[in-house]
Amino acid sequence: MEKLQVGDRLQIQCYKHDGKIHRCWDEAVVLDVKKDYIVFGNEKTLVTEAQGNTWRTKEPAIMYFFKNKWYNIIVQLKKEGITYYCNIATPFIIEENTIKYIDYDLDLRIFPNGSFKILDKQEYKYHKKKMRYSEDLDLVVNNALSELIVDYQKHIPMFDKDINLRYEDLYQSLKIKKSN
Repeated sequence: MEKLQVGDRLQIQCYKHDGKIHRCWDEAVVLDVKKDYIVFGNEKTLVTEAQGNTWRTKEPAIMYFFKNKWYNIIVQLKKEGITYYCNIATPFIIEENTIKYIDYDLDLRIFPNGSFKILDKQEYKYHKKKMRYSEDLDLVVNNALSELIVDYQKHIPMFDKDINLRYEDLYQSLKIKKSN
C-alpha cells in the first residue's frame, strides 16, 4: 500500500487467535500518521459481527493503532464525557486498504470520571484454553494490559482530552469536505 495520507479511508478487521474474523468496521479515516502509530476517526460507521449481524457506532471515535504495542485505543466522545475503550490486541498491519489485528479479549474501559475497569477476563480465560494460547503469548497479553494501565496513569497523549478533541475537529472537517 502506498503511504497513508490524512483523509484516506480504510476498513478495520478484527480477528481472533484462530484466524477467524471477529468484527469489521466499514470506515476509518486517517487523521495523523506518526512513526509508531496511526490515528483514525469515524462516526456512525457500520459494524459487522462475525455472525453477520450489523449495528452502527453511536458517537464520534478517535482510534489509535500502534505498530509495536499490543493494544489499541478507541476514544469515544460521548455526551457525558470521554470514555476510552482499549483492546489488548496485536500490533496492526495494513493490507488491501484494511487495518487488521488480532484481538485477545481483555479490554480496559476508562470512564469519564477517570476510574477504569478490566473487562472480559472470563472470555480471555475461555479462549486461552480453547485456542491453546502459549505461555509466552499469555505473558505478552498480560504485560500489555499492565503497560496500558501504566500508560494511562502516565497520561500519554492518547489520553489527553484536548488532543483528542482536536482530532475530532479534524475528523469533522474532513467529513464536511467529503460531503461537499
